[in-house]
Amino acid sequence: MREITACQIKDTIKTLFININYEIGDDVLSSLESAVDREVSPVGKAILGQIIENDIIAKNERVPMCQDTGMAVVFAEVGQDVHITGGSFANAINEGVREAYSEGYLRKSIVSDPLFDRKNTGDNTPAIIYTDIVPGDKIKLTVTCKGFGSENMSRIKMMTPADGVDGVLDFIVKTVVEAGPNPCPPTIVGVCIGGTMDKAAQLAKLATIRPVGSHNSDPRYAELEAEALRRINESGVGPGGLGGRITCLAVNIESYPTHIAGMPVAVNICCHAARHGEAVI
Repeated sequence: MREITACQIKDTIKTLFININYEIGDDVLSSLESAVDREVSPVGKAILGQIIENDIIAKNERVPMCQDTGMAVVFAEVGQDVHITGGSFANAINEGVREAYSEGYLRKSIVSDPLFDRKNTGDNTPAIIYTDIVPGDKIKLTVTCKGFGSENMSRIKMMTPADGVDGVLDFIVKTVVEAGPNPCPPTIVGVCIGGTMDKAAQLAKLATIRPVGSHNSDPRYAELEAEALRRINESGVGPGGLGGRITCLAVNIESYPTHIAGMPVAVNICCHAARHGEAVI
């Protein structure tokens, strides 16, 4: 049994959330730079250039790349041979978020009640925490902060097996195209087909974290990713929603076993900032 302290978890979470708001991932930056060459619209090229410049300034000056520093989401893989000491796991994560959003000068956007009071919690907690117990004696923390310009454009549909590939493809493309400029395109689109309503939504969000340029290991799903991306980029929405070929940088599709009577499909849209990171303790 290996001991990991709540303080270690807190400090790791704090560092991750500060860094992902200051530094865009190399995979996303490379994709944006490549997109400039492929974009035919002068306005689209200019927008992509401004996005890249903004990301470089954020990294060099250690400031948030976007004013919406999002809702903190944590995917935790906790080894079954780990013993957490000095406090609770959830409290450690939330304290790390609290310190990150204070010390990192990140906007605090969370309200305590969704419908009635809508009073800001003042520290961007609580975080959304997904925990899986896995073999081993380590903890892997994968984090993202989800701005709601893109989150509000995400959709889930309880489809039926009869909808088939064409139905799934149409739903993915329609969701992204109808979102228009709202999610700050170019976007990264995470999709999950299968599971239950909640499982599909969880895995669709996790799919947005997959590196840009990677593909589903199943060639059938990889082909579906490529076709969805092609159709989305032929829609003409373009960077910033002002027209062009680069509406989306990647469509990442995951699947999960499901019930014989259903086929949930979740589409989680992520803005071009795509802020995420991971660490292993």
